[in-house]
Amino acid sequence: MSSLSPPPIPMELHAGNRKKLLESIRRQLSSSNRSLDGFVLLQGGEEKNRYCTDHTELFRQESYFAYLFGVREPDFYGAIDIGSGKSILFIPRLPDDYAVWLGEIKPLSHFKETYMVDMVFYVDEIIQVFNEQFKGSGKPLLYLLHGLNTDSSNFSKPASFEGIDKFETDLTTLHPILAECRVIKSSLELQLIQFANDISSEAHIEVMRKVTPGMKEYQMESMFLHHSYMYGGCRHCSYTCICATGDNSAVLHYGHAAAPNDRTFEDGDLALLDMGAEYHFYGSDITCSFPVNGKFTSDQSLIYNAVLDAHNSVISAMKPGVNWVDMHKLAEKIILESLKKGSILTGDVDDMMVQRLGAVFMPHGLGHFMGIDTHDTGGYPKGVERPKEPGLKSLRTARDLLEGMVITVEPGCYFIKALLFPAMGNATTSKFFNRETIERFRNFGGVRIESDLVVTANGCKNMTNVPRETWEIEAVMAGGPWPPTK
Repeated sequence: MSSLSPPPIPMELHAGNRKKLLESIRRQLSSSNRSLDGFVLLQGGEEKNRYCTDHTELFRQESYFAYLFGVREPDFYGAIDIGSGKSILFIPRLPDDYAVWLGEIKPLSHFKETYMVDMVFYVDEIIQVFNEQFKGSGKPLLYLLHGLNTDSSNFSKPASFEGIDKFETDLTTLHPILAECRVIKSSLELQLIQFANDISSEAHIEVMRKVTPGMKEYQMESMFLHHSYMYGGCRHCSYTCICATGDNSAVLHYGHAAAPNDRTFEDGDLALLDMGAEYHFYGSDITCSFPVNGKFTSDQSLIYNAVLDAHNSVISAMKPGVNWVDMHKLAEKIILESLKKGSILTGDVDDMMVQRLGAVFMPHGLGHFMGIDTHDTGGYPKGVERPKEPGLKSLRTARDLLEGMVITVEPGCYFIKALLFPAMGNATTSKFFNRETIERFRNFGGVRIESDLVVTANGCKNMTNVPRETWEIEAVMAGGPWPPTK
C-alpha cells in the first residue's frame, strides 16, 4: 500500500517556463541590439515503430519541448512569438480512421485549453501562420534549437518542416539560453520532482522489505516499477534501473541489455539499487545499498559508512557559491580516510589526493543536475571548463551552486578490478595499498548512496526520504516502520 497518490499536473508550470525563456531571449537580443521580432520554434518528439514492424514504442516527449509546452502527444510543433509573447501549438492533422483505432479526434480548442497556449493550428498551416503573425520586415526569423549536450556529446535536433527554406533561421542563439533556463527550478517544478522522489523513496523501501536471498535481481526492479506505477501513476522511469548484487555492484551502469539484472543473489550479498520514477516528465534518481539478508557484516559496514560519511558531509557543506569540484574532492578525501582507518589503504591521504587515488575507488562524478532529464542540462555552459584529471573529468558539472538548482549527491566506493589492479601495480600508487586486507575485498563489489538535493538560500534540502544509517536499514528490513517511531 501507499500513502501517496498522483498530484494534479499544473500547466501553469509550462506557461511559467515559456515566460522565463521569453524574458531571457528578449534580454539577450536587446543587449546585442537585435530585433525582438521572430519566433522560437521547437519540434516535439516523433512516435516511432519498432524497426520495420507496426509495433509502436511507448512515446515519451522530447525534453526541451516538454519543458516549454508540457505536451504528451507526439508529432507537435511549438512556437513563441518573441514580439507579442504569444504561444502557438501546431498539431498533426489526424486521418479519419484514427477515431476507429486510437480514439476521439479532439478539436483545436481542446489543446488550447489543455496546454494553456494562445493559439493552436495544424502543422500543415505552419508557413501561413508565421507569415501572418510576423510583424517585422523581410522574411520571418525562426530561432531553432541546436546545441551540444555536454553529457551525451549529442546535438539537439533543430525543428524542420517542408518549406522551412522560405524563412530566415538562427541555429546559435536559442540553445544556450534555453539550457540555462532549465538549471534553476521553479516552485511548481520542485513540487513534481518532490513527488517523483516521494514515490521512488517509498518504492525503494518496499523493495528493502520484500527482498530475500535466492531472488533474481530483476524481481527487485519489478517491485520498484510496480509500486511507482501502481501508486504514483509513473508510467516512465527516469532511466534504466540498476539492480546490482554481489560483484555486479562494481559495474557502474549495470542493468543494460548485456547485463539485464538477471543474477540470482545469495545470502551475504550486498545490493546496489539505482532506480528513479518519472512523473509528468520530471524525474528522481535514488540509490540505496543494503545487505540482501538484512544484516551488515563488519566489512560491509566499513565501506557503507565510508560512503555515507562522504554523502552527509557534502550535504552539510552545500550552499550557494560552493564549487562542485570542491564537493567531489571532499567526498573523495573522506572515503580515502575511511579506507585508511579500515587498513585497506596506508600512507598520507593528502598524497593520495595528489596522485588521484580517489578516482580508483570512485571513477564517476559526485553528482549531476536533475529535472526533466536525469542528467539535466547546463552542466558546462560557455566559460565553465571540464577538469582533465582522473575522476574529476567524469564530473557532469564544475559550476558553483546556485539557489534553485537540483543536483544529486552520489558518492560511491567500488572495487573495480580494471582500475584496482593497474593502480596496485603502478610505481607511484602501489605504496598506498595494504595488499593483505584488500584481497578480502577483491569480489566485494561496491556501495553507492544517492540523494536528490535542491539548493536553498543558505544550504540545501534533501528531497529523498529513505533509511540511510545501517541501523535504520536493518530495522526497516526487519519490518520496522519508516520513518521510525519516536
